[in-house]
Amino acid sequence: MPIPYDECLVRTPNRVSWPTDRLPALLRRAEDEGLGLVKIHSHPSGWDAFSAYDDASDRDVLGAAYSWLDDNAPHASVIMLPDGRMIGRVMRPDGAFIPIDLIAVAGDDLLFYHARSGEEEQAVPDHALRHAQAFGAGTIRRLARLSVGVIGCSGTGSPVVEMLGRLGVGELVLVDPQRVERLNLNRILNTGQEDTGHYKVEVLADAVTRMGTGTRVVAISDTLTQPDVIKRVALCDIVFGCMDSIEGRDVLNRLAAHYLIPYFDIGVGLVADGRGGVGEVNGAVHYLQPDGSSLLSRGVYSAEQVAAEAMRRLDPEAYKHLRQEKYIQGVEEDTPAVVSVNVQLAALTINEFLARLHPYRLDPNACFAWHQVSLSAGLYQHGSEGNPCVALAQVVGRGDAHPLLGLPYLSQKAEVLA
Repeated sequence: MPIPYDECLVRTPNRVSWPTDRLPALLRRAEDEGLGLVKIHSHPSGWDAFSAYDDASDRDVLGAAYSWLDDNAPHASVIMLPDGRMIGRVMRPDGAFIPIDLIAVAGDDLLFYHARSGEEEQAVPDHALRHAQAFGAGTIRRLARLSVGVIGCSGTGSPVVEMLGRLGVGELVLVDPQRVERLNLNRILNTGQEDTGHYKVEVLADAVTRMGTGTRVVAISDTLTQPDVIKRVALCDIVFGCMDSIEGRDVLNRLAAHYLIPYFDIGVGLVADGRGGVGEVNGAVHYLQPDGSSLLSRGVYSAEQVAAEAMRRLDPEAYKHLRQEKYIQGVEEDTPAVVSVNVQLAALTINEFLARLHPYRLDPNACFAWHQVSLSAGLYQHGSEGNPCVALAQVVGRGDAHPLLGLPYLSQKAEVLA
């Protein structure tokens, strides 16, 4: 809610004073919708710290929020600086100020503003010197401070993990419930026969650690549809979806909207011709902003497919019966997998990620919300963001909602765990 210029009692380069007439309406909305209040102003002079005026103003405004809402939820104050940076802090109910560690902007470009960054003094490590020549030392330092989640660690997930590890991201959170099998050794990077029977996430975590790039790895051998896994992935700055599962992709898209996380999704489709060959080789990469369109609104899958896959997992017998009776649309079975196709789509995804950290294309990033590739037809196309997803628009930024992600079965699981 902007405060109009002509309503400000004082507005100078060093001070702004404004009436609080609009505050009750905001507080009523915060109370009704379970939201927090964030007070934002600028420092045109470039002063990158909170002043004594700011201290008094924040205690008045944020103190009023605590008194009105009486829920001890966090309320914050943010300063915008002329160079685009932002700094912020949370005020506790007792009036103490706590710096905000990170302010992230998940738009066409990915912007990350860290408190007490110290980036200027950090030397680029030897393993990243050539990356820095291409993408700049600042990008390499930003990568080293990011926490990145990779959901699905098989055909496309393993090359994504490989590249992120080589780039030196600060932390990788790997999620996959499956173990390495002989039949998937043909497409999981950094696995061998001796790894069969071990969890994929543990094998890949060991491979990344042995790289020596300084990347910390959290290996979670479970599905995304677990409350504790969702809460851990929600702490990531960026997520990559490398799943075949429609339900898993839908859950990850919901998570990204709830927790304001940029989401890169990879899909590969190979169709066998039934004669020992391949009829179609297709792939797609989607970049999804938390408050933008979704995989559902882009037509990647339908709500009926999500429901069908959930039923197949939760009640296989009922799914089989309804499939036979043609009451539900079925879920496709496993498709062929070719490592070279997986790696090509994974590389396209990582380059898309890097382009949003360090724009290097002739056209703006807004033109590249999605990529579609047909290797069989020799076609490549890309396009811009569509309309915001109606289904997710009401949950953007809600965080730890009840039920979790708006999905009742997740809250039921959380209650059982509790």
